[in-house]
Amino acid sequence: MTDGAMTPADTTATFCATLVDEWARAGLTDAVVSPGSRSTPMALALVADERVRVHVHHDERSAAFIAVGVGRASGRPAVVLTTSGTAAVELHPAVVEAHHDKVPLLVVTADRPPELRDVGAPQTIDQVHLFGRSVRAYAEPGVPIEATREQWRSVAAQAVIDAVTSPPGPVHLNLSFREPLLGQVGVLPGGRPGGGPWHGRPGPAAARAGIDADVLADAVEGCNGVIVAGGGIGDPDAVHALAAALRWPVIADPRSGCRVPRAGTISHADAILRVPEVAARLRPDVVLRLGSLPASKVLGQWLAASGAWQLGVEADGLVFDPDRVLASVLTAEPGAFCAQVSESLRRDRAGSVAAPGDWFDAWTAADAEAASAIRATLAAHHEPTEPAIARDLMAAMPDGSHVMVSSSMPVRDVEWFAAPREGVTVHANRGANGIDGVVSTAVGIALATGAPTAVLVGDIAFLHDTNALLGLARRPLDLVIVVIDNDGGGIFSFLPQADALAPAAFETLFATPHGVDPGAIAGAHGLPVSRVDHQDQLARLVRSAVGAGGAQVLVVRTDRTENVAVHRAVHAAVATALAPDPDPAPDRSDR
Repeated sequence: MTDGAMTPADTTATFCATLVDEWARAGLTDAVVSPGSRSTPMALALVADERVRVHVHHDERSAAFIAVGVGRASGRPAVVLTTSGTAAVELHPAVVEAHHDKVPLLVVTADRPPELRDVGAPQTIDQVHLFGRSVRAYAEPGVPIEATREQWRSVAAQAVIDAVTSPPGPVHLNLSFREPLLGQVGVLPGGRPGGGPWHGRPGPAAARAGIDADVLADAVEGCNGVIVAGGGIGDPDAVHALAAALRWPVIADPRSGCRVPRAGTISHADAILRVPEVAARLRPDVVLRLGSLPASKVLGQWLAASGAWQLGVEADGLVFDPDRVLASVLTAEPGAFCAQVSESLRRDRAGSVAAPGDWFDAWTAADAEAASAIRATLAAHHEPTEPAIARDLMAAMPDGSHVMVSSSMPVRDVEWFAAPREGVTVHANRGANGIDGVVSTAVGIALATGAPTAVLVGDIAFLHDTNALLGLARRPLDLVIVVIDNDGGGIFSFLPQADALAPAAFETLFATPHGVDPGAIAGAHGLPVSRVDHQDQLARLVRSAVGAGGAQVLVVRTDRTENVAVHRAVHAAVATALAPDPDPAPDRSDR
């Protein structure tokens, strides 16, 4: 077929094939497609390109979070494709998460042509700028016509650049297609010689703030300081190297990659800082905050009240400062910046930079005492407890694996109670901190990496995302879904509402028991289900599930009231270990 013989349907097919070719040239490897009619030309183009793995999912909301999981794990944007109408609206929760947590994503919505808008045509809504300010860029190239063919590659390549440029995030392409939707692909517009993308990607972001490594080295020399390592750190070794040179502790969020067995790793800051005398004794002069914020409210409040000089370092210059205490935010990749500061210290200040006295030892001793108290307290419980579930899951996963952790209590239990270890990458949807799409995101991570993956999720979050189970038994992945089933919203039992309201009102409005068996739902989707009745079963069942491959579900039944008691018992044990004389006040924090 020659270009001159192309019908409008052929032009549409060629347009879609061009976009997919350009995306593949830019490194895109995965697309998640939800079935629909208007999106037919793009769906066929994606399937026809062998460089792109296409994952079909019935539910658009779940499909979008699978694409988020792919982007989160790989750093490459995945396409999520829907038809027009409310199907496109279903993508919004995932778009918001990708926006806030800097996950690259290509959102492709099919649309009716302009003549069918605002005239009551079926499955037609206003999709123009549908996601508002939650996207990095929006493009609507119009109905494909031959006159615009030389622009097609630029449209596709620019979408990828916008999705990965600092800060990464979602990009929305709204593509209008006229019927007929089935055409033949003609000759594509010529691409760049050598097979590269039409537009090159920008280089890595350089430090652009007014504080350079030498200035920071001057500011921190001989100070009592701490490094708070959150999500988004590219070189954890550099962070620990700087900490060792300064003799500063590293309060390491599990997502940071810094929560490894090193001398200065602090894994139990939340428990330590609940003891007022210890929190006061360990107050720093300087805080270096890297990446996004850990989940612990106790840590956040301590930092806000510390009076320390605090510097934020974030790769894209985003401000993670809800308490407005940062002196400055430096735009740099945190690990690379730590390496620069270490080099400045080695070059100009050899041997004179460490924190004075027993600052480092006081922190590491407190963490060791807290770890010992946590282990002993949890070991006394033979029935499953939520802190021990988080701790044992992290210990049981093999090297090279990934763990997706739900918001609400699971992310906190991993942060507060899991021991340091290497070889496991921790993920969480902490951009908007919601419980949307948790299992779906884990599916995307498993598909993108091909590595053993686990997801730790509460029953409410699991029920929010049961459509993630559609077709899951047939997907080529290695995924263990650990569901903590306490028949309701367990985190609310820690809030003041639990004590202030009558039990019936609290149960109705906050605890919201559902009476649904997560295992039965998983079984209905053809997934193997195991019940965990004793804590010592969990690690064995996790290892067995990982070894078997496929997708499997472990359901662990807990009690919400007992869970509060266990958390308080752990914190009380840590308080006794660190400050045995005072009688600590009951833990009433709202998480």
